[in-house]
Amino acid sequence: MASSNLRSSLLQLLQVLLILLAPASAADSNLFREYIGAEFDGVRFSDVPINPGVEFHFILSFAIDYTSDSPTPTNGRFNIFWDTDNLSPSQVAAIKQSHGNVKVALSLGGDSVGSGSAYFQPSSIDSWVRNAVSSLTRIIKQYHLDGIDIDYEHFHADPDTFAECIGQLVTRLKNNGVISFASIAPYDDDEVQSHYLALWRKYGHVIDYVNFQFYAYDSSTTVSQFLSYFAQQSSNYNGGKVLASFATDGSGGLSPENGFFRACNTLRKQGKLHGIFVWSADDSMSDGFPYEKESQNMLASSH
Repeated sequence: MASSNLRSSLLQLLQVLLILLAPASAADSNLFREYIGAEFDGVRFSDVPINPGVEFHFILSFAIDYTSDSPTPTNGRFNIFWDTDNLSPSQVAAIKQSHGNVKVALSLGGDSVGSGSAYFQPSSIDSWVRNAVSSLTRIIKQYHLDGIDIDYEHFHADPDTFAECIGQLVTRLKNNGVISFASIAPYDDDEVQSHYLALWRKYGHVIDYVNFQFYAYDSSTTVSQFLSYFAQQSSNYNGGKVLASFATDGSGGLSPENGFFRACNTLRKQGKLHGIFVWSADDSMSDGFPYEKESQNMLASSH
């Protein structure tokens, strides 16, 4: 009888622990993220409205493992390609000091470098990881950063090599205490998805957020289509925190004008709104960031 009671008590304790350790429900998420600095438009962190009721991530765009002059691949030795005049280490420190809810990350890769595509092009897994850990640790510490985002969109390497390089990089940076979170930024393209899904299958446990580029879909996307795309990608990145997204450069996807926030309200009611991210602050500055404000108001009110 005693052993039965003990077993029952242990089971109850285990259930309580599982509840306590479970991730916060998606419905409670108030995460807002925005890319910044890729277009050298003079935007500063302090230009962007920050609602104190959200968790706010700026994502510096981009760090690329290419040389700065007449760009050529450097096998994991990263250099800075964002607007350092307006987004400097002191400005990172200042925005984090004045807003306790702000964290700052950097994104790797991006679409282009110079006049060409930015390719993921390692010489070998071991050498790339070694160089990337070293060069990124230096940049992250210099800029007081908190996390990294993976946004390679062109590949001179197979999916398994990409998975090992990026998976090992994120694992080491986390284990070394250099970063506290990591995200990936895929979109619906066969080559892109094959690489990111290989990474997700093997290293999904070290990736905190999926910044899925829903704005890469057609600009005629409807609310129902967006919700269908969201369900599809949530299934692809099963168990991941897939964020809703829109672009302010007019590139495509479901825009705020055409029902993005209606779609987000539906996701919120279903407990699936893990957060919102925007490409990009550079494009929003001339309009005064109206949709950044609306996004954050929505996220803050639901928390």
